[in-house]
Parts: sequence; C-alpha cells; structure tokens
Amino acid sequence: MTATRRQILARTGASAAGIAFSGAVSELFTGTAAAQGLGRSGYGPLVPDPDGLLDLPKGFRYKVLSREGDQLRSGEGKVPSNHDGMAAFAGHRGRVHLVRNHENRVDGRIPVPAVPGLTYDPMGKGGCTSLELDGRNNVLGERVAIAGTAVNCAGGPTPWGTWLTCEETEDRAGTNGYTKDHGFIFEVDGADPRRTGAIPLTAMGRFAHEAIAVDPDSGIVYETEDAFEKPFGLFYRFLPHKPRGGTGSLRAGGALEAMRVPGVPDLSAVQEPGKSFDRVEWVPVPDPLARETPIRLQDFGPKGITHAQKLEGCYWGGGSVYFVSSFAHSAEGSAADHFGQVWKYEPRRRRLTLVVVFGPDTDIQLPGESPDNICLAPSGGLMVCEDGGGAQHVLGVTRQGEVYAMARGAQNIGSAEEPEWGEFAGVTFAPDGATMYLNCYTPGTTFAVTGPWS
Repeated sequence: MTATRRQILARTGASAAGIAFSGAVSELFTGTAAAQGLGRSGYGPLVPDPDGLLDLPKGFRYKVLSREGDQLRSGEGKVPSNHDGMAAFAGHRGRVHLVRNHENRVDGRIPVPAVPGLTYDPMGKGGCTSLELDGRNNVLGERVAIAGTAVNCAGGPTPWGTWLTCEETEDRAGTNGYTKDHGFIFEVDGADPRRTGAIPLTAMGRFAHEAIAVDPDSGIVYETEDAFEKPFGLFYRFLPHKPRGGTGSLRAGGALEAMRVPGVPDLSAVQEPGKSFDRVEWVPVPDPLARETPIRLQDFGPKGITHAQKLEGCYWGGGSVYFVSSFAHSAEGSAADHFGQVWKYEPRRRRLTLVVVFGPDTDIQLPGESPDNICLAPSGGLMVCEDGGGAQHVLGVTRQGEVYAMARGAQNIGSAEEPEWGEFAGVTFAPDGATMYLNCYTPGTTFAVTGPWS
C-alpha cells in the first residue's frame, strides 16, 4: 500500500502507514547489531506537546539541551544557528559527548564563535559545537569544537571516536568574503577539540561533501557528494596511507577514487530493488583539490564516471556501506524520477545493489519528502529525518517495512494558514541506546528523547 503525507498526519498510530517492502528493509539490517530484537510496530499516536515544541508517543519525554542564541557554557559566545548533523560518543564515567554541526553560510544568523587554535578561516561562520552530558542528560559543558568552516552539513563518526565534519560547499578563497578555500572534511574530537584543531583533510577531496562512513577493518572512508544540479555528484572512497586509523591519522593523506558502474552513467536509471552490479570500478580522481575544475566535471577517461542526484546519508553496517540518494528529478536532468534510493556496496565482492527505491511509481513511499539524515536505532529499524514541506517528522521504519511517526516538530514561523516548520536533522542515539538525540534545524534546538524504547 502507498502511505501518503495526508494519511500519516491524519492517522499517526503505529499501523497507519504500513508499507509492504519487508524484504528490502530487512536487507538494511542483515548482519548488524540492529538485526537483534527488532520491534514490529511503532509506539502509538503522537501526543500534542502542551509546550508546543515536540510531539512524541505516550510514555516518551524530551529535554531541551541547547537552543540557538543562548550562551555557551564555555563563555565563548552564543549557541550558533542551523543545527545539522550530529553524533554521540561515550565519555568517562558514563558521560556522553555530542558533536553537533552548524550549517552556517555567509548569511548565518549566529556564527560559530572564532576561538584561537580552533578556527580555520576567520570569515567562515560554520563549524561544530560539543556538549558534555552526564548519565541523566544534564548538560555539564558546551563549547566550540571547530570554527571558521562553512556549510557544515553532515559527516560521520570514526571507529576511534572522533567526528568527521563535512563542508557542503565549493567556495574558493575570495568568494563570499572567504580567505581560504572551502569544501573539505575536518576531524573533530568532541572530548578534547584541541587534539584535532582546525586542519582540512585536503587529500579527501574538495567538493560539496555530505556524509561519510568508515570501514572499520580497512580504514577506507566512503564519501557522498550532495549535488542537485547537473552534472550530479559522485560516490567516492578514500584509501588512507595509515589504514589502522587513530586520531590525526587521516592527515597523512591517501588516494581518492570515484565509483564507476560500467554501463550506468546515472544511478537514477536503476529502478528495480535487488538489482546488482558485480563489476564496480574505482577510478583515481585526477585533481582531488579541484584547483581548476570541480571533481564531478573532471576527465575520468572515455568510459566516464557514474553520477547521482542528491547523494546524502552514508553509514556502515554488516560489512557493507549504505548510501542514500534523496531524490532524482528527470526535469532537472536525471535519467529517471524517484523519491529516494538506498544503495548497498559490498567491498569484498565489489558489488553494488539497489536495496530500496521510494516512489513515485512504486508501492514504496515515505509519507513525507526526501529522506535526509538517517540512523540505525539500537532496538532495530531506521530513524529518518524528514526534509520537505509542511509539518516535519522523525519517521521510524521497522524491519517489517512499517513506517510510523516518532516525533513531530512545532510550527515555528509563519501564520496558521501557511505555517512553516523547522527541519529535523542529526538524529543519533546514545552509546547505551537509552536516549535519542535530535536537532531542529531552525530555530536551532537540540533535544534528548527518552522513553520505553523496545
């Protein structure tokens, strides 16, 4: 059955939006820790929040950890705007370190405060902040983790407990007032930011980065490029010179390659879930720094390279890397239309498989638009941040394929007749699985959600 936005808003109960694609969803969790103890439904209808911030199912509670414009506990300035990608790391004595991106462009309302030793470009308004929490999600500290970067959208955790924050821009020095080139990845240690500083990992490429995932065995880093205008983005892998990893190891450099699927210049043309390609090739990137030409426009030889519109989420699980194309529009130059694809690449077999495709001509549709940030829930299933028009949700997807509303944001701008809603981002879970952390993009707000996680 097809679940529409109208249906899920009218019937936000657990069984309101069942979708029969259990085989595809099961594939997402095969071989992962999340494959154990999977629930078969959601948590019931959403209960309106009397404070008008976050609607949750009965039995769940939220705590506001941080809001833009408040003072950072470090005294370095105000909490910056545009809360985006985020990850949670275990600290000492049961503490948790949350590392949070701020996707500030040059017009960002509240920039990440410039801090000596942690600032890359004094004219960059983006960066990361780090929150230190105790076991009850009380905020013990909040400070700048990196500053002077630009458009920090997503990223991903490393196996050694640091965060790789990604700049989703290709702006050069002299553009928009910047004094340095942008479009890089930076390593951030949320517990001790001065260990990592503000050093661009230039060998990992200069392009509109979205997210990364690290193979814990080989140390290879997979990277997505978020490009929605033709020519679309590429899917990359970075082969580090120091594959055993460790904080600072990626500074030693490595080789950047782009994925080529023979005979498939555009991934949107593949519409059949389960379709596999066993001859995936990896082609060296001619100029990773894109000194003269953006990477996606560079010459990859007579066979070309494989593009895809809006490559976003990326994560590792079960010996494979999964990555998301949020949508493809033929009117904008894609080979075909879809409302979201999930791809799986198996490095040992060099095999690429289309796991899930969402609408418009399939039975598999999320009730919102364009899946964006995603994470695996410790008890099983996916949590998906919706990025579209109208009321914004965090949607759960069970292994059996049932889609349910886990959270709904409050109207924050506009009139009752034409409301505007803050996008959700940065969904992640505490290391012990007892808390879901979540950002509202604007106005920037970070929540901790606890309750009867099954």
